[in-house]
This record gives sequence, C-alpha cells and structure tokens, in this order.
Amino acid sequence: MSNEKLWNANYIKLWVANFMIFFSFMLLTPLLPIYLSEHFGANKDTIGLVLFGYAVMALVARLFSGYIVDSFPRKMVLLISFTLFTLFFVGYVAAGSLMLFALVRTMHGVPFGFTTVSNSTVAIDVLPSSRRTEGIGLYGLSNNLASAISPSIAIWIYVSTHNFDIIFWLAMIVALLGLIINSTLHLQPRQLAVGKQAVSLDRFFLVKGFGEALTMVCFAFSYGVLSTYVAIYGKEALGIEGGSGTFFLLLSVGLILSRLQGNKALRQGKIAYNAAIGVCVSLLGYLIFAALHNQFGYYAAALAIGLGNGHMYPAYQNMFVDLAPHSQRGTANSSILVSWDVGVGLGILLGGVLSENYGFGPAFWSAWLVNLLGFLGFWLYVRGHFTRNKLR
Repeated sequence: MSNEKLWNANYIKLWVANFMIFFSFMLLTPLLPIYLSEHFGANKDTIGLVLFGYAVMALVARLFSGYIVDSFPRKMVLLISFTLFTLFFVGYVAAGSLMLFALVRTMHGVPFGFTTVSNSTVAIDVLPSSRRTEGIGLYGLSNNLASAISPSIAIWIYVSTHNFDIIFWLAMIVALLGLIINSTLHLQPRQLAVGKQAVSLDRFFLVKGFGEALTMVCFAFSYGVLSTYVAIYGKEALGIEGGSGTFFLLLSVGLILSRLQGNKALRQGKIAYNAAIGVCVSLLGYLIFAALHNQFGYYAAALAIGLGNGHMYPAYQNMFVDLAPHSQRGTANSSILVSWDVGVGLGILLGGVLSENYGFGPAFWSAWLVNLLGFLGFWLYVRGHFTRNKLR
C-alpha cells in the first residue's frame, strides 16, 4: 500500500489548477486596498467594507458548497464554479464606480468559495487512501507557491506601469488556464450522498469539528488583518512601496519549507504534533509584527508566520477530514474553509476600523491577541478532542 502512486495524472491536474486559482486570487489581494484608495479615493473603513463583502459571500457559498459537492457530480460542480470564477475578473475592468466595483468584488466570492471547495475535495478523492494525509499536505504547496510568486509579479507590474487593468486581465487569463486543465479530468463515477439522510446542520457544517473551527477562526482573523493591510502599511508607515512583494515572498518561503518539513510528520500520522508546532511559531510571528515597527520586524514576521501556518493549516485540514465519515468529505473540507472565511472577513472588517480610527498599531495588536485565543483553544481543547474523536 505504501507504494501507491501519489502524483497520479488527476492529482497533478488538480494541483496545478489550484495553483492557477490562487495565483489569480493573490494577484489582486495585496493591491486592492491601494487600488481602491488611488482609483476611487476610498478610506480604510470603506476599503474594509468592500473587501469584507467578498469574504462574506465566499463564506455563504462554502456553507452550501460541501453539501452540493457531496450531493452532485463533483466535476460538474467544479467546472461550473470555475467558469464563473474566471468570468468575474472581467467585471473588475468594467466597474466604473466604487459601488459597482464593490458589487463585483462581493459577488466574486461565491464562485471562489465553490471552486476552492470542489477542487480540493476532488483532489482528496483521487488520492490513494494510504497517501491521503501526505497528499493533503502537499496539495497546499500549490497555494503557497502561488502566494510566493503572484504578489511579487502584481506589485512589480504596479510599480512599473501603475496600470491595474493589466493585473485584472492577467488574473483572468491564469484562471482560464486552470479551467482548461480541469476540463481534462477523468474521474471515476461515485455514489452521490443525496437521499441518504435528512438535511440537517451537519450536512452543511461538520458540527463535530466545532471547537477546531473556532480556533481556526482566530488564526484566520490574524491573517485577514495582516494580509489585507500589509501593503498599505508598508507604503504609508515604513516607506517601502514595493516591500509587500518581498513580504509575501518570505511568507510563502516559510509556508513551503514548513509544509515540506512537516509532511514527514503528517505521513507518520503526527497531525496534532504538526499543528502544535504551527500555532506556537505563528503566535511568535504575529507578536514580532505587532511589536517591531521597522523593516526587520516586517520581514522577520513574514517568515515566522509562513513557517507557522505551513505546519498548522494542513494539520487542521487533516483533522477535519479525519473527524468526518467518507460521505461527508465535502462537508469537512468546506467546514475548514468556512472557518477560515469567517476569521479573514472579521479581520478585514475590524482591521479597517482600527487602522482608520486608531492607527495600524492597534490593528496589528488585535491580530496577535486573537491569535493568542486560538493558541490557548488549541492547547486546552482541540488537541485532546481530536485525539479522542478521530475516525482514522
């Protein structure tokens, strides 16, 4: 069983397509606050509200996406959502007012939510059972590589041309390539979950993983504050206009290194151990960012947060999958993403309010304090709960 092939053709396609999803997504993420400020004159409160809408709609989509992915042919759900995700990039170019841009950005969260859940669920399906834990960890490398390369390219384009339309069109082209790749998937027919049990809360969210979800909300809140405001903070407070590209590069280097290093522990079934390392290192990274308002703190925090999240997130994803029966794999997968969306959305919203009214310092300290709550929740509850209740 240990010789079963991990990198089969379908898994490679889904891995590359996921890279395309997050490459196109991360092209926009670090620059949208600057775009909204420069192009529409939006203040930080308004920026937070506009970007919060995207997170809310991604959250709503993911609440239903697990159930839909479990109940309908997964390839069909994946291709429909991927097509809509790709087409929405045209709306950014066409939007001529802040209101219209906010509407396009908000509604784009729906296909993004469905696409990420369906793509990752199908990726788990095509993995051999003996390599699943390892494969889930390696799947996240596609996100991390995209996050390493994409923001740097976007910021280079912005600094060189100050033309955001180029970035929007590039995002659409990359997403289209991912859609084309996924259209060539060859999946085995599977028995659908529809009709097997009554519709209940547990069909939309993995209630068994509620404690894990709450701590994930805390970790995501911290990331939502930092990732959204790091570019504008670097530009306004530290005078490093292109520095957020290096920030995201170091963040991604940390993510990649920790995923590669932690994959051995995941392969050995040391899921809680991997998560424990991650939550400790992440907490240190957010403390560095909040406490040191200089270039050293800016870049050192990026590397530390990347190292921490690279251990924590794949471990948590395995927790959700291992707490759920096979018939609820899509629900388990959407549940961790829903938790992440809730946290990121709250981080974007509160980070905008705090930075606009009190400055960046309180916003980044709030990120550390909420991360501390997640850290305590993991050590006091999640670690023991997972060990007692895992199914595999």
